[in-house]
Amino acid sequence: MARGQQKLQSQAKASEKNSKLKKQQGHSANDQKKAAQKALVHVCTVCKAQMPDPKTYKQHYENKHPKNDLPEELKDV
Repeated sequence: MARGQQKLQSQAKASEKNSKLKKQQGHSANDQKKAAQKALVHVCTVCKAQMPDPKTYKQHYENKHPKNDLPEELKDV
């Protein structure tokens, strides 16, 4: 086991490494969530589900709401 000065140096190095890892993880998870939320721009008029692009929205609408008429914004997609 390490003693004295060596122990203190080891602890300082480990705590610095852990703080860097926590900082990296916190930012990347938050940034990814925000970016994913920004990408969901299309909202289904029936069930309020969010989709990233009109093609996915059209597929969702045709599969989940076949009895309803297609919205105007999806007719040309």
